Amino acid sequence: MLTSAQTEARKLRARLTHPIIDADGHWAEFAPHMREEFRRIGGDAAVEALDMASARIPNSLRMSVAERRRRRIGQEAFWFLPTQNTLDRATAMMPKLLYERLDDIGLDFCVVYPTAGLGYYRLPPEKLRRALCRAYNVFTMDQFRPFADRIIPAAIIPMYSPEEAIEELEFASKQLGYKVIMMGGLIRRPIPALAEEQPEASKLVEWYDVIGIDSVHDYDPVWAKCRELRIAPSFHNGARSILLRNSPTNFCYNHIGHFASAGEAMAKALFFGGVTRRFPELNFAFLEGGTAWACSLYADLIGHWEKRNRQALENTNPASLDQAGLLALVEKYGKPSVVEAVRRGEGLDDNGNGTGNVEDLDDYSRCRITRKEDFRDLYVKPYYFGCEADDPTNAWAFNRHANPLRARLNALFSSDIGHFDVPDMTEVVPEAYELVEHGLLTEDDFRDFMFTNAVRFWGEVNPDFFKGTVVEKPAAEVLAGLPQRQAGC
Repeated sequence: MLTSAQTEARKLRARLTHPIIDADGHWAEFAPHMREEFRRIGGDAAVEALDMASARIPNSLRMSVAERRRRRIGQEAFWFLPTQNTLDRATAMMPKLLYERLDDIGLDFCVVYPTAGLGYYRLPPEKLRRALCRAYNVFTMDQFRPFADRIIPAAIIPMYSPEEAIEELEFASKQLGYKVIMMGGLIRRPIPALAEEQPEASKLVEWYDVIGIDSVHDYDPVWAKCRELRIAPSFHNGARSILLRNSPTNFCYNHIGHFASAGEAMAKALFFGGVTRRFPELNFAFLEGGTAWACSLYADLIGHWEKRNRQALENTNPASLDQAGLLALVEKYGKPSVVEAVRRGEGLDDNGNGTGNVEDLDDYSRCRITRKEDFRDLYVKPYYFGCEADDPTNAWAFNRHANPLRARLNALFSSDIGHFDVPDMTEVVPEAYELVEHGLLTEDDFRDFMFTNAVRFWGEVNPDFFKGTVVEKPAAEVLAGLPQRQAGC
């Protein structure tokens, strides 16, 4: 059963002085088994919800291109699970086989996220959504519980309201023993004005609630519950087949960049909403989008703050304009019509001199930033970014020369095994190591990428996270060497 690729993965792992943690693998839930178990766990409501959630993509793929174009429905993924590689297909389906193959793949420990369940948190009817997530969480833990020393799954947490999120967090953590969660984001909601004025049309038009800022709910109780339960939130949201990624004919057009787009929206919202300021004990992960967008966002946040913080805004305050001085220059250099307009005071307002009626002109006010270095505490330290092995831009996260404040962003090795973009599970670890072979990462960078950052992400929030696992001792050594995190920093 071994291949040369498997041998390379084993050889590479044997040479390393540290374990390898996969922060984002996937399993391919077997639909007939899942349906049977959902009925046992949640009855008719769970099965109805499963059928509804499972119908969207097949229904889209059955449409003609003309019909998708007419309805502006994006082309979805077809042929997305392994077929030629039968062993990998079976491995994705059966946790026991994955457990037995971890050494061949080169992994010491693996956190597994859904495939079919990735979008369950956004099923519209509340009763069915909650039944679906509950049944999935019970079912998935039942499948993986025997293998918890090397594989643990993520629970799905619906986020349409803080109440449903907290209820499922409590159940998943206290009753089922989950230590990893996948939280819903980009929550679709009706537009109030349209719902009032055009109720039928409002069913077809939605806005996306990024929950960190400008939400219809206050989600601080959810973050407080995560802190209480010692669970680090992770987001595996996508932005495929909506907005600017909605081709009715080309799946790759829709797929490329959609995880990065969704991750950026969530990370930016939590930052501007002051969540990382108010909850410094938490870490947040944004999965499968890489780090290129994260590095760009980090630089942009600092750049905009330098130009748009409250003090800097005075550079563009209309009240600061020396109209007499401007008139003198216009009289010397301007056309007569311009001179007359300036004399009358016309054309000098800035978009009507309005400020949008916001309470605070400082967009960074919730972050309470007083100096540039605050971005380390509010962005660099709490944010972690899932990166696939074949992404060469992973190196950007470790490049102190490229990132402001000489920062290294927290890249997490995220294999994505079980999906179409991993044709051979045994190649992901050697592929990740190519960044070292090409001189883009050092061995220390690689250790952080493949091991230390994952330990910090979960272990800083829950120091007991790795107890009872095969990486308990090396993880404890990492955590013992970290400075204590202070609340309210």
